[in-house]
Amino acid sequence: MSTRASLAALAVVFLSAASLNAADRPNVILVMADDQGWGDVSYNGHKAIKTPELDKAAAEGVRFDRFYAAAPVCSPTRCSVLTGRNPNRSAVYAWGWPIRPQEITLAERLNAAGYTTAHFGKWHLGSVRNDSPVNPGKNGFDRWVSAPNFYDNDPILCDQGKAVQYKGESSDVTADLATDWIREQAKGDKPFFAVVWFGSPHDPHIAADGDRELYKNEPKGFQDYYGEITGIDRAYGKIRSTLKDLGIRDNTILWYCSDNGADKRRGSAGPFREKKGSIYDGGLLVPAILDWPAHFPTPQTTEMRATTCDIFPTVLAAAGLPLDEGRPLDGVNLLPLLAEKVEKRPTPIAFWQTPNKGVSTPSATLMGDLLAKQQAGGDLPADEVSVHAADLPQPVISTESFPGHAALTDGDWKLHRIENAKGAVRFELYDLASDPYEKEDVLSQYPEETAKLKKLLQKWETSVVNSLNGADYK
Repeated sequence: MSTRASLAALAVVFLSAASLNAADRPNVILVMADDQGWGDVSYNGHKAIKTPELDKAAAEGVRFDRFYAAAPVCSPTRCSVLTGRNPNRSAVYAWGWPIRPQEITLAERLNAAGYTTAHFGKWHLGSVRNDSPVNPGKNGFDRWVSAPNFYDNDPILCDQGKAVQYKGESSDVTADLATDWIREQAKGDKPFFAVVWFGSPHDPHIAADGDRELYKNEPKGFQDYYGEITGIDRAYGKIRSTLKDLGIRDNTILWYCSDNGADKRRGSAGPFREKKGSIYDGGLLVPAILDWPAHFPTPQTTEMRATTCDIFPTVLAAAGLPLDEGRPLDGVNLLPLLAEKVEKRPTPIAFWQTPNKGVSTPSATLMGDLLAKQQAGGDLPADEVSVHAADLPQPVISTESFPGHAALTDGDWKLHRIENAKGAVRFELYDLASDPYEKEDVLSQYPEETAKLKKLLQKWETSVVNSLNGADYK
């Protein structure tokens, strides 16, 4: 059987809704760090950071060595996880932009199929207040205790619209909320879906005393950063061990990653070029581990390029649910590719950082104000940006120009397209097989390959703009 035929056969197995009843469907937990770079784990060679739980999971599960965030900043990547689509399709251009209510989220799909769903931790896809049209509850989550952005120790979180003061190290607080909920779900007969998004190690880096103490011999500015990652590691390990204690680990998908490349000041992108905010690989590559013993009982390390957009179609396939053919996805089902141990992704991955600025969402201030107002007997409305999240561009966005920095990987090629504010465009081409760190631009040496990639990228950007203008919602 050819590789193409065998992949097709595997895809049928993984996508057959009829083959799975509720009892067979896996539980799903998606865990995400905030600003943890590719190199910010021990297993990728960091000489100081201690991540024993992540190291163990990477040695036992599916370890992705070329896993890309869909965007080089946080909110857009989070949108990609929930939709399987490039975030620009939903106008989540940069941090703080809300997800459109018209999008169909993974939580909504799984909830409709009988899953009970929950979100814990950083949301950053719009206001978490009661009247917000884009809070987690409006996006398919039955239970949610969420923050509008990153949060630090002793956080104020929004418990389904009510501001609540919690005590403890921030990642521990989130993991405890999640594991308490998971224990309750394990008593029932429905599969569950949990999104657990930590607020660390985002700046300003405030580690718990014990975690900071582990790094007392490191430069002062790094002690808290490293300590926050150790806090994440411990919290992730707590979730993983809870699944084992409950006897449900085998058929639970536990997927870990970060939302963008390394923190610019203290994070590690390993040997890759640039950091957070950049479309070069250092701004996009993140640690990623898929743990699902029932389907991947032996350790596996892959250099196949994958992306956070792939989480949506992969989880749906694992649950035996079909894709919505009516709207374009940017991710693919990874299950047959991993089963075949494919090392080169058969489809391109594209990225686009537009010039749109982020929207300020200071979680501590927003939640402090909400807590004070609610304690006085009142409430606060959602911000205007969230209230108008469903609005489509007027006038429509043109497909004649694609401002910003975009890139497309196809096989081992990576083409960059950079359009400045005056409309001038330049391209760069890298052969990631021989130059994984994007040091040598070989554009002039490969005119035919360049022309092919330019066409692919233009077609993709046109599709994204059409989605942005509302074509997928008709």
